[in-house]
Amino acid sequence: WEFFWPLAEGVPLVIARPEGHKDPRHLAELIREQRVSVLHFVPSMLAAFLGEADLADCPSLRLVVCSGEALPSELVTRFHASAPGGSTRLVNLYGPTEAAVDVTAADCLSSGSGAASASSSASIGSPVWNTRVYVLDARLRPVPVGVPGELYLAGVQLARGYLGRPALTGERFVADPYGAPGARMYRTGDLVRRSRDGRLEYLGRTDDQVKLRGFRIELGEIQAVLTSAPEVAQAAVVVREDRPGVRRLVAYVVPAPGAAPDQAALRTLAAARLPEYMVPSEVIELEALPLSANGKLDRRALPAPAAPVAAASRAPRDAREEILAGILADVLGLESVGVEDDFFALGGHSLLAARAVGRFRAALDVDCAIRDLFEARTVAALAALLAERSGAGRPRLAAAAPRPERLPLSFAQRRLWLLDSVRGPSTTYNVPLAVRLSGPVDTVALAAAVRDLVARHESLRTVFRENEGEPYQVVLPAERAGVALSVREVPADRVEEEAVRAGGHVFDLAAEPPVRVTLLRAAPEDHLLVVLVHHIATDEGSAGPLLADLDRAYTARSAGAEPAFAPLPVQYADFALWQRELLGDAADPESVAGRQAAYWRQALADAPAELALPADRPRPAVPSYEGDVVTFEVPARTGAGLARIARAGGATLFMVAHAAVAALLHRLGAGEDIPLGSPVSAREGEELDGLVGFFLNTLVLRADLSGDPSFAELVARVRDTGLTAFAHADLPLEAVVEAVDPERSRSRNPLFQTMVTYHSVGSAVPELFGLPAREVTVETGGAKFDLEIAFGASEEHGAIAGGIRFASDLFDRTTVELLARRLLLLLDAVVEAPERPVSAIEVMDPAERDLALHGWNDTGHPLGGARTLAALVAAGAKQETGPALVFEGVELSRADFEERVNRLARLLI
Repeated sequence: WEFFWPLAEGVPLVIARPEGHKDPRHLAELIREQRVSVLHFVPSMLAAFLGEADLADCPSLRLVVCSGEALPSELVTRFHASAPGGSTRLVNLYGPTEAAVDVTAADCLSSGSGAASASSSASIGSPVWNTRVYVLDARLRPVPVGVPGELYLAGVQLARGYLGRPALTGERFVADPYGAPGARMYRTGDLVRRSRDGRLEYLGRTDDQVKLRGFRIELGEIQAVLTSAPEVAQAAVVVREDRPGVRRLVAYVVPAPGAAPDQAALRTLAAARLPEYMVPSEVIELEALPLSANGKLDRRALPAPAAPVAAASRAPRDAREEILAGILADVLGLESVGVEDDFFALGGHSLLAARAVGRFRAALDVDCAIRDLFEARTVAALAALLAERSGAGRPRLAAAAPRPERLPLSFAQRRLWLLDSVRGPSTTYNVPLAVRLSGPVDTVALAAAVRDLVARHESLRTVFRENEGEPYQVVLPAERAGVALSVREVPADRVEEEAVRAGGHVFDLAAEPPVRVTLLRAAPEDHLLVVLVHHIATDEGSAGPLLADLDRAYTARSAGAEPAFAPLPVQYADFALWQRELLGDAADPESVAGRQAAYWRQALADAPAELALPADRPRPAVPSYEGDVVTFEVPARTGAGLARIARAGGATLFMVAHAAVAALLHRLGAGEDIPLGSPVSAREGEELDGLVGFFLNTLVLRADLSGDPSFAELVARVRDTGLTAFAHADLPLEAVVEAVDPERSRSRNPLFQTMVTYHSVGSAVPELFGLPAREVTVETGGAKFDLEIAFGASEEHGAIAGGIRFASDLFDRTTVELLARRLLLLLDAVVEAPERPVSAIEVMDPAERDLALHGWNDTGHPLGGARTLAALVAAGAKQETGPALVFEGVELSRADFEERVNRLARLLI
């Protein structure tokens, strides 16, 4: 159509000399000489053109059209930098031959216009006239906005099929379930997703999306990074398995004319712009990429990398070295491994390491961790390490006497201390407890009650110091704690604003106790009490004891007496010491720590390192931890139905909520293996019931959605996994991470990025200090994870209150609001039919579904005038005597041109 479009419009068509279309300098001269206004490029040629020419030097050019390949976002940026002021438009077209070539179009705006995309490719836009596009899942159902799906095309441009190939026609041209009776649609094999405005983002081919070592990888993203290097003209990336069980990323590059790509430099470039798991293990230079007969990349013809060769090495000294070498050779798929060969240099990675250490344990009856293989990377070093090793009742919690000079932190505290040290102080782990009081408050009594509270609970007067990189607790004497009541007069309409300000204090954990108490007075009988505690000293179960003790102390002080507290059996420091005694030595396989580490290594083996979530932006290399929260409420009727599902399955409401979140993420493209984090209480026994402190651990719970289970079956799976995990909940999360040893990245949380919580402790505060009271939510901002989905009791009986805290680095608020609506739709659906397969649960409301299928496909446009190609060209002739063709200085009039065309046509007939 590129040839006939100018003729149909009655404007000249300029054709470059033979082979001139490959020469950017010739093209630039031709554009200036002929005053070319519209230009058509494939993206790779546009990149070459911009490398040698400047659009600002081609003032006649007003429109550049790209098609034929994915248009990299980086190339769009280069285009607009070369055409300052927006004088030249860039339009991206998409479409296969099976649908008359181009079926969608997008104006590619400059990044400064707010059109930046999270995709590595420019948007392919919206359907053209009389064309429909569908983004569907494997069951031909529309997928929600932001979720990847396969692109299907329908409408007047669709071909009838492949000539003489009925089987292929039947495979690619299928019935259109959303069109008129008898309508068909074409399955493109292209992976796309819709943005919120309905425009399409091209993600690659469906056969280009792969999973490697638990990560979902878009090969097109890697190719886009490699081709951004000026010395690379083309690139292809594939996952190869040249040895059974050894899968790795291999890149193939074609150098730009006159360039000599450096393989190490390209890997360095990829490492700087991509996560570690997306960096090719090898880069191979080719003169040209192999193509199939239809001009597409022939992946099967890409050459295999040269196999790694074990270097000359000494023979094994003993049976242990021989056994280890045999296991590593088998795991790597090699004939042999020398005792001094580096496991990772031979193609090893973390999953192969996990497989290997499991076999080491079984064969040698010795404890071995994945970390051992990372640190002792050769058979010789590993054998020496293992040679040093040889192939319970719970202690009672009591007050420690005497205490050590330096009190250790609990494991949960140590994790927060490390985060505070690495990231710097912030409000991310602030826990504000705010209560609105209707009545007068005796501030003198309240100030004394605050001092009583801090004196009673050591955790509220503890600071955290450091010695040679190791933290320890310092419990301040009550008289030196220095926690005073702050009373502020505030206007009634600014009370909640001031509460947020009070909750935004940034604690210096080394210098001040982790608690502050503020009383905001809006009127003599209207107060808001804000008790702010750092998470290192509190948890969900601490709110009750804290308020109860504060209330008891206030009542006593108001009467002129001291509170008659019953002595606490233990303090938090006693718990921290007991926890270490309980776990024992992690190196001892018979200790609680050793046994539980072995369980978690098995339970989390091969878990996906990162969930594919429908984010608005790519994950930054270093997160900001900024965030916000979207609230939702599950109606009482649905809440009662969820309780019925829990009772029927012998599960808890938390387990049902966990299954629901896993099902939702699965339906939104996160896969069949969904690891989610969940807090679990470490309060054991009545000794800890009345204590304020941080008694939480975090478990990583995997939800298995393979085999398309019903929701009821999924709840049963989640229940079984949870019960087993809870029996191994003593091992702190950081020790689990160390035992599993996943691939680390500063950009995300290890093992899980989405947290699910269910707050079973009631938060209602009907009365405090003898006054009517109600709890007020104070938002402190921040986000610890990508998503944190919380459920809990609502003020309405039977209803469930909820909130989704989200990382602003990844998500817009509108995206999370939509996620909350989808969660409510799913909860309603599972209550209605818990035996329905998860794959059949609808997560789009009728309006959204109608928009995806029909609203964005409202492209009907009646066509008038000429209906044939010949008539279109004839209509474009505005002057019968004007030149129709100019070649090497010779002009043909339209009459002469038509005569020659007709003469040639008669010869062809």
